[in-house]
Amino acid sequence: MCGIVGYIGKRDVAPLLLEGLQRLEYRGYDSAGIVITGKAAAGKPAALKMVKAKGRVRELEARVPKRFNGTTGIAHTRWATHGAPSDENAHPHLDADHKVAVVHNGIVDNASELRAKLVADGVVFLSETDTEVLVHLIARAQADTLEEKVREALRSVEGTYGIAVMHADFSDRIVVARNGSPVVLGIGEKEMFVASDVAALVAHTRQVVTLDDGEMATLKADDFRTYTTEGSSTTATPTTVEWEAESYDMGGHDTYMHKEISEQADAVDRVLRGRIDDRFSTVHLGGLNLDAREARGVRRIKILGCGTSYHAGQIGAQLIEELARIPADAEPASEFRYRNPVVDPDTLYVAVSQSGETYDVLAAVQELKRKGARVLGVVNVVGSAIAREADGGTYVHAGPEVCVVSTKCFTNTVVAFALLALHLGRIRDLSVADGKRIIEGLRKLPAQITEILENEDEIKKLAAEYADAKSMMFIGRVRGYPVAREASLKLKEVSYIHAEAYPASELKHGPLALIEPSMPTVAIVPDDDLLEKNRAAMEEIKARSGRILAVAHQVQEKADHTIVVPKNEDELDPILMGIPLQLFAYHTALAMGRDIDKPRNLAKSVTVE
Repeated sequence: MCGIVGYIGKRDVAPLLLEGLQRLEYRGYDSAGIVITGKAAAGKPAALKMVKAKGRVRELEARVPKRFNGTTGIAHTRWATHGAPSDENAHPHLDADHKVAVVHNGIVDNASELRAKLVADGVVFLSETDTEVLVHLIARAQADTLEEKVREALRSVEGTYGIAVMHADFSDRIVVARNGSPVVLGIGEKEMFVASDVAALVAHTRQVVTLDDGEMATLKADDFRTYTTEGSSTTATPTTVEWEAESYDMGGHDTYMHKEISEQADAVDRVLRGRIDDRFSTVHLGGLNLDAREARGVRRIKILGCGTSYHAGQIGAQLIEELARIPADAEPASEFRYRNPVVDPDTLYVAVSQSGETYDVLAAVQELKRKGARVLGVVNVVGSAIAREADGGTYVHAGPEVCVVSTKCFTNTVVAFALLALHLGRIRDLSVADGKRIIEGLRKLPAQITEILENEDEIKKLAAEYADAKSMMFIGRVRGYPVAREASLKLKEVSYIHAEAYPASELKHGPLALIEPSMPTVAIVPDDDLLEKNRAAMEEIKARSGRILAVAHQVQEKADHTIVVPKNEDELDPILMGIPLQLFAYHTALAMGRDIDKPRNLAKSVTVE
């Protein structure tokens, strides 16, 4: 949520910033703005020039004057927290003298208290935002340098922030700071960039530095330095981003969601590549930093994630229990960190996040580390905060995921959990024969995913049949239940149809009261030892005139329609059964005319509570 992009160098800055904002549109936002440093007049300091607009980046671009030249600037896409979407509440924000400009991701928790003090001192606020507090604190700071002004202001602030600051009296630099919200520096040739996401940088440089919490940086055209908010110098080693600018293009598809669904066969092939060990019927996961003796000492595994990552963690927990025979469960990270959990030294904690920056997950990791727990990260972004905080982990190698709703990253995350479960299982009691069986199943996945995607036209027709539903129910048993939960989430995220997921065994304990012809049910029906139980649940629904769409390995007589998916090993079937329901959600939303890549009220990377 929210996006920051900044530049200092010799190029005309406005086109660069607008391009960067367009690459950050996927994060979710409702207004945008840009501020640049104009040329200094004779005997006068440089002046700040700003344009803001409620709505999309295209609305902002339409307002930017033709003569809007400069070589230093910062820009922002805002997702409303304090104050409704409006021109006034859009970032950047300026002080009364139009000397200080700030863009900010995060939330200032004590904004009301600071605002009251500033108003009492005569400060006039032009917006409802918490960010404007920061601007006035920096402007009123008595320090001599911009770095010290920012540092002095931040001492008063409680909360999260990723900020970029410009000052007309210090026009040769941009100062940035991070606490809980991503800030990435891009190192160019006699030019520097800053952004909240590498997506805004990769068209210009692949050399980046990611700030840690409590860290600041000063960017000049030919140099940068990093230091703590207390003033101590820090060492910044640039890393190379593996993704290229083309990875963020739509590639001939109408939407990013469709592109990313279609990329899943290749994405799964990537996460498997180089990791399978046929000799010992296991996999190599070197980044875990967990040797065999330590792995055998694990008595329980707790998986923490939010939204789609949480659902992937639920499937992961089942895989770990089935293959490694270690008790495992998944829990929303946002609940875990607030319930004063018992942290057991024999429990291995696994933090799951597509971006690697999800605030609730990161905060849970930091609390666990404070209590001495061992934490692994399962993330998609190399060098992200969770990857750096964790003791070890694995990357899911899904490639950039631009659409707000997650598809290929969910699939790759579940495959990564299958690899982890196989690795732990073979260290413990999983037989060579079962290890080989799972490996053969994993190798089949890319071709089976392609087979599912080739049936898109059939799924599109089914979506049109159900697009008139006001509400839908999703059911599944054991392995099928997390699939039902994720499919329900996808439908509501992208189509806005109300959808709920229940264990099929819970139908008669309440949800059955909702069944009627206008309330369709999607049933996850794998061909496993629970097949007859699932068929009995469908019988109950049909007896009450409910419509059923089944996702199964064979046509289900009691269902009105069946999406048939190829059979894999029982443990791996959930990976495949969710994919047609991604297409189902996509085509339902398309039939309803939804803004598929930017669903209302949602953001891609949730970096605030």
